[in-house]
Amino acid sequence: MAKPLWIGLFRGVNVGGNNKLPMKELAQLLTAEGLENVRTYIASGNILFRSELGIEALDKKIGDAIEGRFGFRPSLFLVTLEHLEKLLETNPYRDWEAKGKGQHIFFIKGPVKLADLEGLAALKDNGEDFTLTDEAFFLYAPEGVGRSKLVEKMGKYLKADMTARNLNTVETLRDMAKAG
Repeated sequence: MAKPLWIGLFRGVNVGGNNKLPMKELAQLLTAEGLENVRTYIASGNILFRSELGIEALDKKIGDAIEGRFGFRPSLFLVTLEHLEKLLETNPYRDWEAKGKGQHIFFIKGPVKLADLEGLAALKDNGEDFTLTDEAFFLYAPEGVGRSKLVEKMGKYLKADMTARNLNTVETLRDMAKAG
């Protein structure tokens, strides 16, 4: 029987010249650490692998390995294919016009510390919308996130350990996971 498949999403790697995490070296490192069938997807920190370890043991093993090799410990979000598919199914904007880079899923780890939804709502512009659940913050930004005031200032109104991926990336990770 195949070992469980995991999808790992790192926060804050390979952006703005900070926290350099070369994906090829990362795959080699994690394979050496005993993870199987390690694959990466784009430089923003997405990995797929198989392991019998649980989420806490994997978080520690991967974090320790990266810190030992690269000198920093990025926040890591581990999800299963089933969890990823659930988020895609419950995405309130899945049938809305803008797809791909017009929709983002912010994966949340642990409890949200602050959620000023009224403050966030006041920042919406250009058809933007959002929905917060216990597991994710779904953002509909049909003109993208680059100029979004909501995205720019959301840290003031929403405090949580989270990392975001656009819909294109989430769907590609799902497809890669389904392929094995």
